Amino acid sequence: MINKEDILERTNRGLDVFKHYLGFSFKPGKNFRNPLYNDKNASCNIYFDKRSRCFKMKDFGDESYSGDCFWFVATIKGWSLKDDFAAVIDLIVMDLSLTVSDDCRKSPASNINEVDKNEVDVVSFNKSSYKIETKPFSITELTYWLQYGIKEVTLKKFHVASVKSYESINRNNEKYTIQSSDIEPIFAYCGNGYVKLYRPFNRKTRFLYGGEISDTYCFGLEQLPNKGDLVFITGGEKDVMSLHAKGFHAICFNSETASIPTSIIEMLERKFKHIIILYDTDETGKRESLRQCNILSEYNVFRIELPLSGDKKQKDISDYFALGNTVTDFRNIINLSLEKLYAQTLMLLKSCEMDYDNPPQISKTVVSVNEVPLGTYDNLLCVTGGEGSGKSNFVSAIISGTLVEKESPNVDTLGLDISPNYHHKSILHYDTEQSEYQLYKNLSKTLRRSGLDKIPPTYHTFYLAAMSRKERLRIIRDSMDLYYHKHGGIHLVVIDGIADLIRSANDETESVAIVDELYRLAGIYKTCIICVLHFVPNGIKLRGHIGSELQRKAAAIISIEKDENPILSVVKAIKVRDGSPLDVPLLLFTWDKTKEMHIYAGEKSVEDKEKRKKQDLINIAKEIFRDKNKFSYSELVDLLMATMDIKERTAKNYIKYMKEYKIIKQDYSYSYLLNI
Repeated sequence: MINKEDILERTNRGLDVFKHYLGFSFKPGKNFRNPLYNDKNASCNIYFDKRSRCFKMKDFGDESYSGDCFWFVATIKGWSLKDDFAAVIDLIVMDLSLTVSDDCRKSPASNINEVDKNEVDVVSFNKSSYKIETKPFSITELTYWLQYGIKEVTLKKFHVASVKSYESINRNNEKYTIQSSDIEPIFAYCGNGYVKLYRPFNRKTRFLYGGEISDTYCFGLEQLPNKGDLVFITGGEKDVMSLHAKGFHAICFNSETASIPTSIIEMLERKFKHIIILYDTDETGKRESLRQCNILSEYNVFRIELPLSGDKKQKDISDYFALGNTVTDFRNIINLSLEKLYAQTLMLLKSCEMDYDNPPQISKTVVSVNEVPLGTYDNLLCVTGGEGSGKSNFVSAIISGTLVEKESPNVDTLGLDISPNYHHKSILHYDTEQSEYQLYKNLSKTLRRSGLDKIPPTYHTFYLAAMSRKERLRIIRDSMDLYYHKHGGIHLVVIDGIADLIRSANDETESVAIVDELYRLAGIYKTCIICVLHFVPNGIKLRGHIGSELQRKAAAIISIEKDENPILSVVKAIKVRDGSPLDVPLLLFTWDKTKEMHIYAGEKSVEDKEKRKKQDLINIAKEIFRDKNKFSYSELVDLLMATMDIKERTAKNYIKYMKEYKIIKQDYSYSYLLNI
């Protein structure tokens, strides 16, 4: 297979490639106009580079239009040399009808000597040999920079010097010297081992180079902060400093046509939120900014085009500020560009933005106790507990209260206040665990508790145990949509066995996804979804990843536990959205043989309630102090809020309770320690 070195050996070290694609005769070492752009001066030539041992193009007017024959072919084709190198090789082989034979395997040195003697007058450049004499900035020079908002402090920060004289070697190996004057000042962008001269009023040669300037030349890079919002890639050094003077961050490469190293872009992505290409508004600037955005499409890069005519005095950001435009004007352009970038996000945000003049409706309460909301529209209510604690019967009592069309004292809802289904909306009950026969028995009890002899047309109960876990969620999602439209809304949804919708209740990814999806459905259909979780809670925390997600997302969590008296079940609040769950009464229910169903058995005594509060606070304290011996007050507040998903006021009350019960204490430094 032919490679780069094969091509160089078969084409007089690249000279034949230049001859073929340039399309006109030239003599190495003699200047001609660069065909890659509208070059008005003959400042470009082909020369032999001894270091790389191949012919290269050198453009003294624009350093970026310089490179070997492979770069030249890629450039005229509009390709990326890095990404399309194989295509460049193939094209050269095809267009020049190249083949590889034994004679092309000669050592590179022998071919070079032959080329040196027969094909070209070798021109070498001693670019490292230069001498520069600087001087203080004159008033005239500072006035020039000031029109762009650039003061002397900025010039010094970016290592810009005023040049008195510059001495170097020209391409004919002859010494030459240039002097500055008030009419034609010279400025130097000084780097490590090189200098780039800027002569703003010299029509023939605005830029000159001394020393070895790197191919990855990047002006302004060292002046960038470690973190920031915006960074601009501009067309020139003056633009970088003009932006810096206005409080923006910017860099530039050697020209707008220079290749932008992906390593620098990746570094900028780590430091900044937005990378913006801000090139000139002339034809070259527009073309190159579009090209660079296309090349860097996989990165967070976009372009801004200034509202300028594109002529010599109106084409870049320096001109923009010199014309009297302000930082506010420029920020407005940035904002418009960001609005276009985030057009879709803005449309979505508009629908989410609060309209103070049109307040949303208060979420309707479906389940409450002593006027404390537990289950509301747009939210999740979690009912949890161990096996045999009576969860399903408790949920059945909630459903029975919604089946009636008006409040009825004859319906025993086990101490809860349940909102009847006034507007005849859907009531949907999905069971993923019980057998079909057991579900039928529970349905019969629910109807009997409601005083009904047949199922209302709005109530639908589903047996999902025989379906796969993946099918269950799809059935729930589709049927909610169906019955929402059929009955004009959904009053209540019960999913008995939420953990059976996923493969493992301890799978974090699946747990987050299922809880997020159910929360989303509750909001879409403006209903309350009761999630029954067959877990034994640990104090006032739910176990497992699915428990943690419900702890965060559910508006309330109710735990059903067996009482010290085994014939009783206790209903306690683990979480409520407003206030402390420890202030919610402990409800009791028990089995009535004559009625063949559970009945309400009142509330636990005040003493029992305080005993429960103390034990739950002990469990909380033990968990928090398990990994660390002591905390400051603010740390303890934050930990309680994060651990239990409670508000700051509630967390502070818990600390107060724990101090009263002597569960925690303070040391000499006022830090809190465990006291049990």
